[in-house]
Amino acid sequence: MDKFKCAAELVRSLPLEKPVIGLRPHAARRAARWFLDNFPGEVLYALKANSSPEIVQTLYDAGIRHFDVASLPEVHQASALPGAEVHVMHPVKSRRLIAEAYHDFGVRTFALDSEEELEKILAETNNAKDLTLMVRLACPSNYSQVSLEGKFGISWHKSPELLRKARFASDRFGVTFHVGSQAMSPLAYGQALRSVSQHIVQAAVTVDVVDCGGGFPSRYPDLTPPPLSDYVTTIAEAFEDMTVSYSAELWCEPGRALVAEAESVIMRVEARKGSTLYVNDGAFGTLFDAALLKFVFPARAIAKPGTDFGGDLVEFDLYGPTCDSFDYMPGPFMLPADVAEGDFVEVGNIGAYGRAIAGNFNGFGQYENAVLTDEPMLTMYVRDADAKVAAPTAEVIALHN
Repeated sequence: MDKFKCAAELVRSLPLEKPVIGLRPHAARRAARWFLDNFPGEVLYALKANSSPEIVQTLYDAGIRHFDVASLPEVHQASALPGAEVHVMHPVKSRRLIAEAYHDFGVRTFALDSEEELEKILAETNNAKDLTLMVRLACPSNYSQVSLEGKFGISWHKSPELLRKARFASDRFGVTFHVGSQAMSPLAYGQALRSVSQHIVQAAVTVDVVDCGGGFPSRYPDLTPPPLSDYVTTIAEAFEDMTVSYSAELWCEPGRALVAEAESVIMRVEARKGSTLYVNDGAFGTLFDAALLKFVFPARAIAKPGTDFGGDLVEFDLYGPTCDSFDYMPGPFMLPADVAEGDFVEVGNIGAYGRAIAGNFNGFGQYENAVLTDEPMLTMYVRDADAKVAAPTAEVIALHN
């Protein structure tokens, strides 16, 4: 894979017909090391966030050995890494997934949130005695940008019986929850862990594992979370107060926080209509979150060779390349006032769920890939005390022949 100092050098060096995903493996490595060095327990990478072989290998090389998976392809990918421990944390699974994961790939950890799922797991593993069963408890998403309430998690009044049955069937028994994606306050975890502790007391069970799930945030132009160290401190303190086994393990499942900073997308401007730019990637590609969830991503413009920008930064919205009107990203994206057809726009911090969700709708969705060695536009992993961003939210780069 070609390597460049930045997107500007890439655009200067190559004729670009397709959008380019710029990989920053050093950003993924830094995030992985931060969690491994600071989280007081096991770190499971949520593979759904980005299953790019290059990114996954980078996380593995940085020391990640535990993987949260939800499908057979994810089981296959994670199991191919030497020494990897694979955990099927999807609460509702096919019988084939359970059977193959257990019998063919040595998976022993399975999540569930109903008695029916417990019975399914036991049936497909032939009532195995070496299971780690994790009951997912319902959890509010009061502090998160993306609510994950409703689909998974057993409610308070139904949980005691399931907790007891799963405990009886487990070699190791655990509880898990998810506070929602992009949690903007550590309070989300503190409150959830206290609630989970009450579930455990009510059911009168011994718990060997507490998994506080995902939700760890990344930085975006309109979202500045507290330092990640605040989240870890809150979790550690709440875990210390829980009614669990003295040797209980603490787990987490970061996805976005490990890989969001590790990729950007470089798009060509195909047309301009007022303050709207038409670019060659969009909602059906790597910018799904910008369209559906209205996330605001950092952006910078790269002038086509031989030209320069002279305007101030102003707000733009974007349309993607498909013929579907849903292919719209409201932003705002702060770019030079005189950006035009033939210029390029780099949108940063799309490493979480960007590549993972991109499809081939309307014949688009094909990408070039390149490694970029510069820093992400925004980062959570800074060393200065006031947690400033490592780079501006918008940057103008002019290319010259």
